[in-house]
Amino acid sequence: MRIDVFMLMLTLVSTCLFGQESSVGLIANAKQLDGREVEFVGEAIGEPMRRGDHVWLNLLDSGGALGIWANRAELPAIRYFGSSAAQGDTLRVRGIFHRSCPEHGGDLDIHAAALEVVTTGELKLETLHAGRMALAAGLLLSAAVAFLLWRARQKGRERV
Repeated sequence: MRIDVFMLMLTLVSTCLFGQESSVGLIANAKQLDGREVEFVGEAIGEPMRRGDHVWLNLLDSGGALGIWANRAELPAIRYFGSSAAQGDTLRVRGIFHRSCPEHGGDLDIHAAALEVVTTGELKLETLHAGRMALAAGLLLSAAVAFLLWRARQKGRERV
């Protein structure tokens, strides 16, 4: 009970001070925030899932990801979605939080009233590390030598 009160107080204080919720705060206080307008900031990840004139987006912050239901006509131009190849655009969403959305089968979501791109993402440049490449080559060479020695031993046993 004390932890619930503490989490609610922490969420309310952070909302008042910073004006936005974290995914952890939304999930921890879902019952109290159900049906209320919230603001959430996160990285657009995965792919947009188009459903008629609406779209599902997933926004990720440091605590987890939340589903966002938005009108396609009001969707800002999102350049990058987070993946292994790219850092996604950071979006700010303001909308109605649903702990158990009746429209979407009881899912926890936010129905966006406003969406904006806060920062544009970028492609991730993968670099090859010389030390790791040398280690991989050494391990491959060791495995090949071990296989050849094992094979020669097996052939020696077959002759006898």
